[in-house]
Amino acid sequence: MKRLIGRKIIAAGIAALTAAAALTGCGGQGSNAGNGKTKVVLNEVAHSIFYAPMYVAIEEGYFEEEGIDLELITGFGADKTMTAVLTGEADIGFMGCESTIYTYAGGTEDYVVNFAQLTQRAGNFLVSREPIDNFEWEMIVGKDVLGGRAGGMPEMVFEYILNKHNIDPMADVNIDQSIDFGSTAAAFSGGQGDFTVEFEPHATALEQKGEGYVVASLGEDSGYVPYTSFSAKKSYLEKNKDTVQAFTNALQKGMDFVKSHTPDEIAEAIAPQFPETDIETLTTIIKRYYDQDTWKDNLIFEEDAFDLLQNILDDSGVLEKRVPYEDLVTKEFAQEAVK
Repeated sequence: MKRLIGRKIIAAGIAALTAAAALTGCGGQGSNAGNGKTKVVLNEVAHSIFYAPMYVAIEEGYFEEEGIDLELITGFGADKTMTAVLTGEADIGFMGCESTIYTYAGGTEDYVVNFAQLTQRAGNFLVSREPIDNFEWEMIVGKDVLGGRAGGMPEMVFEYILNKHNIDPMADVNIDQSIDFGSTAAAFSGGQGDFTVEFEPHATALEQKGEGYVVASLGEDSGYVPYTSFSAKKSYLEKNKDTVQAFTNALQKGMDFVKSHTPDEIAEAIAPQFPETDIETLTTIIKRYYDQDTWKDNLIFEEDAFDLLQNILDDSGVLEKRVPYEDLVTKEFAQEAVK
């Protein structure tokens, strides 16, 4: 029943996003910002330390070096970010690439294409109400877990891991998918669930308050997964090649910085993006991501990674048929940025 409900939610989401594609908006669309730079509106799915290389590129001035006047907006959900891209309210979206598959499958004519992959690990963690020294996934059987929305990468990766351990997500675990993104930590603090799946800084915050304990990394247990990527409408990529290349070049500089600096140095660089987080906590979170090899060396979205993504969608029962890699991914900008 849970899977059927999930499919209905995905179908409704695809219909809404496809309808949104028919609307118009007022994003940057490669316009001159009046300061000699090109205005680009970027809508990110969430504002998270998980995306450190992007914030390094912002704070180190790499976008400005490439002639881009970047406006960053947080969408608070892949559905909202995708809608912003489809309607033209944003030029570029940063979200789970499963959203591009959903809109393509829904028949969107000017569909959204992935051109740069940022993360190669899941960025969330399993938090327990009680400390567990030697956690095994079998310990989650029969328990209540606060999960993510149906069809979203956090939930699908979680289910992918359970399936790997021969645990049926629909029968063996009680997964609550009714809580909004970003609100699960508060619900867990309020007494709901035996476990919760959390991004940072919520996982560390629960630990610091003594209300939860990180017992597993979904990034480590799922393996290398194309978790988040940058994408834009096919028409935007075709009409704004120089702008997209400059944008990708700036991102690659951020990737290079992260690979050549320590977690302490990365934390110092992105601290202005997270004024509510003290530098010690920021460093702890970055080190956790750094140690699990979260970020790629480059932004190239390879075909085998896209195949793995579709395997995960298959396992979750939300993919009726596979979509072509060559339609939904372009490597030209990322390959050029590496040179």
